[in-house]
Amino acid sequence: MSNVTLTIDGKQITVPEGTTVIQAAEKLGINIPALCYDPELSLSGSCRMCVVEIEGMNNLPTSCTTVVREGMNVKTKSAAVVESRKMILELLIADHPLDCMTCQKNGNCLLQQYAYEYDVKEISFQGIRHDYPIETDNPFIVRDMNKCINCGKCVRVCSEIQGRDVLNFAYRGFDTKITVDLDLTLAESDCIFCGSCVAVCPTGALLEKNMIGKGRSYEVKKVKTTCSFCAVGCNFDLNVKDGKVIGVTSNPTSAVNGKHLCVKGRFGHDYIHNPNRLTTPLIKKNGEFVEATWDEALNLVAEKFSEIKKEYGNESIGVLSSARCTNEENYLMQKFVRAVIGNNNIDHCART
Repeated sequence: MSNVTLTIDGKQITVPEGTTVIQAAEKLGINIPALCYDPELSLSGSCRMCVVEIEGMNNLPTSCTTVVREGMNVKTKSAAVVESRKMILELLIADHPLDCMTCQKNGNCLLQQYAYEYDVKEISFQGIRHDYPIETDNPFIVRDMNKCINCGKCVRVCSEIQGRDVLNFAYRGFDTKITVDLDLTLAESDCIFCGSCVAVCPTGALLEKNMIGKGRSYEVKKVKTTCSFCAVGCNFDLNVKDGKVIGVTSNPTSAVNGKHLCVKGRFGHDYIHNPNRLTTPLIKKNGEFVEATWDEALNLVAEKFSEIKKEYGNESIGVLSSARCTNEENYLMQKFVRAVIGNNNIDHCART
């Protein structure tokens, strides 16, 4: 593949042929605002926020869909570009609730961030505004279509990444909106609640239900960890406030899964602070379980294994491993059975 050399905001860069302008700008550390663009999804160019000025072109093309050409001269912050982006933001908030003070997405909303950057403070265009009912009838996701900007990222991630095709556009003109299975709710649809749509939504149109009212984005400490529900090894961020996990959000740097998780990984964290959860080893004394240290519990297990092996032989012991363990833990388990116990009596709950 040949390379292409171009200039962006006075800085020259050489990139592979087929690279888009927004990708080339990213390599230079130049941030071009975009609401519908996602490097993992197909190109849309629908939000128009990423328009740039290119020498020799009369219009302002979208940088996310424009492929670089040799000698191209791009300006990302010219007066025409800034004016266009500001107009787009004014049009978007003309039909958007301005409840940032109470919105859960406050501080983590791209629309809010760009309105701040481009000094868009009020509604310049008066007219009819949508008043959709807020959808709260499922246990995981709150949909507020009044805050949807029709960027289509949720539609594309559902179709292209998850292969579910639950979401799509419906109606026309001013009434265009993203619907679920012929305008049903998520609870009534074939949605598997993976939450990928929530992860890519740039506004407060899609929110994790269990995190609403638990804390602002700037109050939350994010701790990257590995999911414990299976051995795939997906990473995500635990959102911690006051020492308590209040939710899970995607971490795009996750090597295995990127921003994407299953319903258990994203929403199945309530067990962490469940009062019935065992947090201390228990051993049985005089017919009753009592709390013990890890050393006491592990020593007891080792003693019992030794007694059984001595009295009944090593073939009398068998082990079942779990899909909730990591591959490394399962490897150690089979090594323990074969090298320490001395047999091949090991099986796995997910074998069939």
